[in-house]
Amino acid sequence: MNELDRLDMHSEKLRYEVHENNVEDKGYQNFVAPITSAVMKDFTQEDKGLDFGAGTGSAISKVLEDNGFNILKYDPYFHNYPQLLEQKYDYIACCEVMEHFYTPKNEFFLLHDLLKKNGKLYCMTHLYDDNIDFKAWYYKNDQTHVFFYHDKTIEWIRKEYGFTYVSINKRLITFTN
Repeated sequence: MNELDRLDMHSEKLRYEVHENNVEDKGYQNFVAPITSAVMKDFTQEDKGLDFGAGTGSAISKVLEDNGFNILKYDPYFHNYPQLLEQKYDYIACCEVMEHFYTPKNEFFLLHDLLKKNGKLYCMTHLYDDNIDFKAWYYKNDQTHVFFYHDKTIEWIRKEYGFTYVSINKRLITFTN
């Protein structure tokens, strides 16, 4: 996306504020279940997590906290605690966030660096594939979606940033450090 076509920070924040992020909504909790289920399967309550791009309300954090997990929230607009980006984490949740990265190179470098050895980065996004009619694709119509990924891009990210493994299960992408 051309930088001149991007929303300014104020407009982008306003757009995020209209997202329906009711953490009590069972539909929202079910939507994020691929991440929360994976975290609860792969980690313990003693492990430390980061909800990267938590937004106005995070069902991921709510579900994990309700199950006794230790997860912190970071979001440049709504939970802007840069000191959290100086720590290491066992796992990072990044749900419907990577399509908002203006500089994916910087963000994936940061995310890799924030993970402990053998840590996992759980991302959810809608991957583009050759069966999708891009002109009709709903996902590209959100003005805050500025970068789209293909399964080949995901493999390139794994190699480029030094993740040891990646798996794709529908919308859930899991990178292992």
